[in-house]
Amino acid sequence: MGELEPLLPGKVTDCGVTAKDNRRFIEAVLWIARTGAPWRDLPECFGRWHTVYMRYNRWSKKGGWQRIAETWADDPDLEPLMPWATLVWLA
Repeated sequence: MGELEPLLPGKVTDCGVTAKDNRRFIEAVLWIARTGAPWRDLPECFGRWHTVYMRYNRWSKKGGWQRIAETWADDPDLEPLMPWATLVWLA
């Protein structure tokens, strides 16, 4: 998650709660994007589906996914990910 970490909410320097599970959260969102499953079918290993969905929705409203997509768009090594990423970020 290295270069994405500064873009993610929940850092020690942010107001509010520090997110200790950004990696697991992003993996959950990627699982939803990859499988096309409804949020309610999210495996329990990713946490409560509703909590994950609400966090996803909050990030969407605050432009978090947009910042990540813009960062990835400039990285030629991640270019193959961009077609599906557009679907996730705009969902």
